Amino acid sequence: MNGELKAKRRRLWKILEALPSAVVAYSGGVDSTLLSYAAREVLGDRMLAVLVSSPLMPPREIDRAARLAGKLGFPLLVLDCDELSLGGFSDNPRERCYLCKKHRLVLLGGLAVSRGLKAILEGGNLDDAHTFRPGRKAVLEEGCLSPLEEAGLTKRDVREMARELGLPNWDAPSRPCLATRFPYGARLDRETMRRVDAAEEFLEGLGWREFRVRLEGPEWARIEAGEEETSSLLRGENVGALSDKFQDLGFRRVDLDLEGYRSGSMDLERSERKVLVLFGEGECRAYDLPSATGTGDGEGFPMR
Repeated sequence: MNGELKAKRRRLWKILEALPSAVVAYSGGVDSTLLSYAAREVLGDRMLAVLVSSPLMPPREIDRAARLAGKLGFPLLVLDCDELSLGGFSDNPRERCYLCKKHRLVLLGGLAVSRGLKAILEGGNLDDAHTFRPGRKAVLEEGCLSPLEEAGLTKRDVREMARELGLPNWDAPSRPCLATRFPYGARLDRETMRRVDAAEEFLEGLGWREFRVRLEGPEWARIEAGEEETSSLLRGENVGALSDKFQDLGFRRVDLDLEGYRSGSMDLERSERKVLVLFGEGECRAYDLPSATGTGDGEGFPMR
């Protein structure tokens, strides 16, 4: 660990040492794993990691996160939550991520009071402060602390520190919640999220690491993938199996985005996509949206 990163580690530990006790919002992603690990090291039994089980998160991600917490030895509580029951949330407004994070932090706040734990911690880092993160408003409103950001840790710092500390998910790809696959204004429903999740689980089974299945319409998927994954499809590998699987899931058209995977790509103004149609009808119905913008990899407690 280089000198600058060692200094940031000392700063993070010092921030945590100043807390009497804490609840940590944990998702199994590298950010919240590092924070939970550090809180356990500093606070011992005076910390509790809380994993939210929700329709927005694939069950396999919940299972992975729980197993990881057990392996690393920090106490974990799994808390059920259904954001789709929130008024207006299923309409997928631009403030969706704020509504989600507000609801979750209120739940964590109530839990903290009932357990006598004094602080609520979340895994935002310094880079998150400079990106489109509507949920940051909820963090401020609920008095939630972001120790990684306060310690000056960037995304790169977090992964490097996690690697140095031996955390097994230090290089795991980011997996934001399933709502980020829908454009703003496209209604969120359990069945469509299930189909998207099943499609991504299939791609993961092919060995893919960096990708998203974005929705252009109820039966129209667009795959964004990393360079290696995109190249494999362009070479014709697994195209037949992919087409069969996606059709079985009810998709009538699937595009491969030739610009590759871009985090937050659908937060940008919608424009003509550079795609290769893998199969389907050219006139497959797109979402009828009220504006030109969509959703990217925002909040909804991404896998930090």
